[in-house]
Amino acid sequence: MPGRGLNLGLALLSFAITFWAWNMIAPLAVRYADELDLDPTQQSMLIATPVIVGSLGRILTGALTDRFGGRVMFTTLTAVSAVPVLLVMWAGEVGSYWLLIAFGFLLGIAGTTFAVGIPFVNAWYEPARRGFATGLFGAGMGGTALSSFFTPRFVAWFGYAATHVIIAVALIAVAALVWFMMRDSPVWKPNRDRVWPKLAAAGKLAVTWQMAFLYAVTFGGFVAFSTYLPTYLKEVYGFDLAGAGARTAGFAIAAVVARPVGGWLSDKIGPAKVLGISLAGAAVMAIVIALKPPPEFLAGTSFVFMALFLGLGTGAVFTWVAQRAPAERVGSVTGIVGAAGGLGGYFPPLVMGATYDPATHSYTIGLVLLCATAVVALVFTWFLARRGQKAEA
Repeated sequence: MPGRGLNLGLALLSFAITFWAWNMIAPLAVRYADELDLDPTQQSMLIATPVIVGSLGRILTGALTDRFGGRVMFTTLTAVSAVPVLLVMWAGEVGSYWLLIAFGFLLGIAGTTFAVGIPFVNAWYEPARRGFATGLFGAGMGGTALSSFFTPRFVAWFGYAATHVIIAVALIAVAALVWFMMRDSPVWKPNRDRVWPKLAAAGKLAVTWQMAFLYAVTFGGFVAFSTYLPTYLKEVYGFDLAGAGARTAGFAIAAVVARPVGGWLSDKIGPAKVLGISLAGAAVMAIVIALKPPPEFLAGTSFVFMALFLGLGTGAVFTWVAQRAPAERVGSVTGIVGAAGGLGGYFPPLVMGATYDPATHSYTIGLVLLCATAVVALVFTWFLARRGQKAEA
């Protein structure tokens, strides 16, 4: 279909820059903690707050994408995201923790674009290639890697306020580019059903909640690590802000690379098998990381493998969504599933902060809980796969 490569690229660009904005607070959390004298729980809350709107907001944006299309929704959300970026800058300059919390909540708007991209890309690609296409779009979650690596460095090079202004200008520029160059697929047709009944209809589909749980574990795990890892690396290994950010970027890049691979493999061997590999690997790596392997090589390798396993799983889940969700409900289903994934990333940082042992610099309890959750999801995946095989027999 002519034009699909360009439109996939524009969707990927918009997703990446908004995810950079969504992750603006986490790479600077150590700075905020030092300047505002925050305890671990307050710091965890600051990191996790943008995830709330970025998660729950996907339910609405997914349904609105079914109605208005990806071009309108990408343009609007990318442009609007510039506002909370500047508000967060102001809150940081005046040194107010509660303003950072409030504007961090609004910053979550930037995290809702994922629910726009999945139905947009689905409409451009035939079913046999949707796993790879949505996986490649999903690589835009690498915006968190860009933020983790560059945001602390931008602050060092240009200053705190200038960094936020640069990202705000970039958001406006990308929004303009999307408006003038992006097009919705010729086969896409607006679903003009009222939003809330449409969401209720998606909520009645079993596939919605099955995939929501699996995405909460896989993508939620990625979000939790990519937002909390700078703090984790500082507390456990003693890295400074820039060093922790660079290593967090490496983690995110590994997950970004693995996501389209997970989608491609799911097209070839089925999403259930890929998810099984993902969840089993994540469970094992949670225990390995809990044992605090020494830096640099062993610890780095452990986190990279965790990222690869989680990335494979995120690609597999949305291949399964594309295969099983009704075409006219993909946006609504994606919104709910995407919200579950974001919420899956909201709670682990809070758990990590609450279970941190300052005497031993240990997050063992939180990592053991991650292992247990991955095992439960693995069993659930096996159950769904077996039931699907029986239905086809």
